[in-house]
Amino acid sequence: MSPHQLSKSSFIKGLQCEKHLYLYKYHYNEMDELSEMQKAIFQRGTDVGVFAQKLFPGGIAATEGSPPAYKKGLNKTGELILQGGKIIYEAAFQFNEVLSIADIIVKEKNKWNIYEVKSSTSISETYLNDAALQYYVISNSGIEINDFSIIHINNQYIRKGELDINELFTIESVFDSILSLQNIVEENVERFKKVLRKREIPDIDIGEHCHSPYTCSFFNYCRKHIPEDSIFDFSGMHLKKKYELYRDGIIKLDDVPDDYSLNKNNGIQLDVYKSGKAKIDREDLKSFLDDFNYPLYFMDFESFQPAVPLFDNSKPYQQIPFQYSIHLKEKNDGELKHFEFLAEPGEDTRVKFIEGLLNHTKGEGDIVVYNKSFEITRLKEITRDFPQYADEIEKLILRIKDLMIPFQRKYYYAPEMKGSYSIKAVLPSLVPELSYDELKIKEGGLASITFESLQTETDMIIIAETREQLLEYCKLDTLAMVKIFEKLENI
Repeated sequence: MSPHQLSKSSFIKGLQCEKHLYLYKYHYNEMDELSEMQKAIFQRGTDVGVFAQKLFPGGIAATEGSPPAYKKGLNKTGELILQGGKIIYEAAFQFNEVLSIADIIVKEKNKWNIYEVKSSTSISETYLNDAALQYYVISNSGIEINDFSIIHINNQYIRKGELDINELFTIESVFDSILSLQNIVEENVERFKKVLRKREIPDIDIGEHCHSPYTCSFFNYCRKHIPEDSIFDFSGMHLKKKYELYRDGIIKLDDVPDDYSLNKNNGIQLDVYKSGKAKIDREDLKSFLDDFNYPLYFMDFESFQPAVPLFDNSKPYQQIPFQYSIHLKEKNDGELKHFEFLAEPGEDTRVKFIEGLLNHTKGEGDIVVYNKSFEITRLKEITRDFPQYADEIEKLILRIKDLMIPFQRKYYYAPEMKGSYSIKAVLPSLVPELSYDELKIKEGGLASITFESLQTETDMIIIAETREQLLEYCKLDTLAMVKIFEKLENI
């Protein structure tokens, strides 16, 4: 059996950019390192795919391993079909040097229904292109196809008691849509095979295509020529405008002409970069800080979003708060007190979470958060799901103040922030002695997937170590807010 030239994943990369396809095939070692978040997203897709097999129980897996042992898979798929197999998982097919591994195939009379599983909540154009390629390969491999469907998560499903897998997933036929794409698929297959026969990397410059439908896996490789402090650091500027500047030869921030039209925030960003000095509006800062009333409760939440709802009265991908940290400062020169909560894996975290939070924030004084929309939204969701706490939560929400405002509105902006007003961009400028660098968990997304991993972890040592890492991370978030607030007061 000859080796394949294209697969589902490489075909999608080719649609994005021929250079992406070529690099993926021949310069794999130059690919950007996957972040822990990206690894978790890929693993989630795998897990959802395996879970969806319960919709069609009793099947046999044809292709196994990571990466998949596709040659064995091709042979076993053929054997299972000849032996009269009715349900096959990870069925492998190859045609015209293109490999396709279908998540689930089910025989109905003398024809086959093909099912592709996605962990998303809707069907995208990329998924249709993926399915169209699979149809091209499978239908040309001597398999008569009755229907082709995409299985995806139903985000309207609310769990009540035992998980209802038929309600959790939506099965949507895309048969007619992918039939209309077959000529385009065939043309692209031949085009991509020609690209892969070339001896040199395609000469394609960076552009908007690097970001769509996904960030290219060679993003940094193709940007080796982009210096630090480039026009790509402009915060909030539309991608199209950044690439217009780039194509006009304006790449460094130093290259931007003095008379170039920028919005207010980008103008401030450029002025601060060129001067090397922080912009400080003391009157605006004073007005902002005068609105705070001691005692101050510096508060931060963490949440996780399981694709398959683990608890009653929750939906797929619903953000479930599992942790908080609170630093209490009773007066301007008072000592700090610290309170924290971290849920045990496997239990519905929300009731203990909100009861602990209400207890630790009871009384007078403002509650200080960074980006209040996140915390307020989580609190309103708890109100919806547990209305018995509605009155207390509403009173708590009225006390929340947002420490992000002076940085978002550029009352304070420093060169080190590089256009961002996230707490991790602000901290090195105002409180350089505090840093996330030494922590195992450095940002909220990683905290989320780390806690989700504990739901299936059985090693008590790993659980204990991970819990300690989560507590350290969340505690630093609220301590950082305290120190930033104090610096603003000094200013």
